[in-house]
Amino acid sequence: TAYLRICLLSSRTPDAGQIMLKVAISHPLANFTLDVEFTAPAGLTVLYGASGAGKTTVIHAIAGLIKPAAGNISIGADCLLDTKAGVSVPRHQRRVGYVFQEARLFPHLSVRRNLLYGSRFAPRQDLGRVFDDIVELLGVGALLERRPLNLSGGERQRIALGRALLAGPRILLADEPLAALDDQRKAEIMPYFERLRDELDVPVLYVSHSATEVARLATTVVVMDQGRVVRQGPALEVLADPELTSVSRHGAGAVLEARVVVHHDDGLTELDAHGATLFAPTVSAAVGGHIRLRIPAHEVLLATSKPENLSAMNVLPGEIEQVVAQNPAGAMVSVRTQAGRLLARVTDRTVRRLGLREGMACFAIVKSVAIAPEESA
Repeated sequence: TAYLRICLLSSRTPDAGQIMLKVAISHPLANFTLDVEFTAPAGLTVLYGASGAGKTTVIHAIAGLIKPAAGNISIGADCLLDTKAGVSVPRHQRRVGYVFQEARLFPHLSVRRNLLYGSRFAPRQDLGRVFDDIVELLGVGALLERRPLNLSGGERQRIALGRALLAGPRILLADEPLAALDDQRKAEIMPYFERLRDELDVPVLYVSHSATEVARLATTVVVMDQGRVVRQGPALEVLADPELTSVSRHGAGAVLEARVVVHHDDGLTELDAHGATLFAPTVSAAVGGHIRLRIPAHEVLLATSKPENLSAMNVLPGEIEQVVAQNPAGAMVSVRTQAGRLLARVTDRTVRRLGLREGMACFAIVKSVAIAPEESA
């Protein structure tokens, strides 16, 4: 399988999925001192936070593009940096794959030769089989003889991704790889990062400030703010933490996991979220498939009694877990429902008028059209 062959590519066994990236570094920047410590397990870990939080500096340190003033970086048992011991592995020996915002392909080379360039940095391998597997994984077989100038932005990023994988990395770094793409191209390439997350034994550290990307792709989230890690953990827990909405206020929202029950003829998909029924605009997943749904906090309404005669089809009984004050004159309310935790952004006046408080029973109301198809996968 492609999974086993790419394990061979990176000179690791299938058990290497337990390998973790460990980072603990300090480094002065223009506006603050970067001081972070986190662990990235197998899967896709997102460094999440506003622009300027220090995320790119962290992955530059992992890649060896900068040397931090102090700290340690390791991948599994292999130490890449230990400033106290005087250890700093040169960047070309770190076996770290890197996908930038721009594809940075060689314009004079064909797609095939751009891909094969990455293999120059890989350990000894059965290159033919690995090459074929990566071409199949990324769906670029029809592009091999074309030049980068004749590709779309999404196609160029897929080639950049394949080149990084052919280098036999122990970890893949992706620095906002979708930032330069329009919505159509983002939708085109995101499934390939999902395949990397789900099918390959190559841990991914992915930098983003997009709540939609994080909700769809992340297994683990490390939230950064002003050079510090303010929260880390499983994606569904971190994204639904009402204390963190100040980090990405406009992208606040929770994530639910659901199973596709049926696609109705009226353009709605019926979903089962841990026994609760939800309706959303038609999603691409097949019946029986499992998806994530991102529910923006500003699209959730709260009621203290069961509402009737509403146009909204998703009404979930629940209990208030936390009410967190926000400026200006607002609050973020977390509600535990059968489907999972939801966040609702309300005004201070609403909190006072409804008497919202921890432990209070309530109903969370979500319009079906508020669940955008691009925010489900």
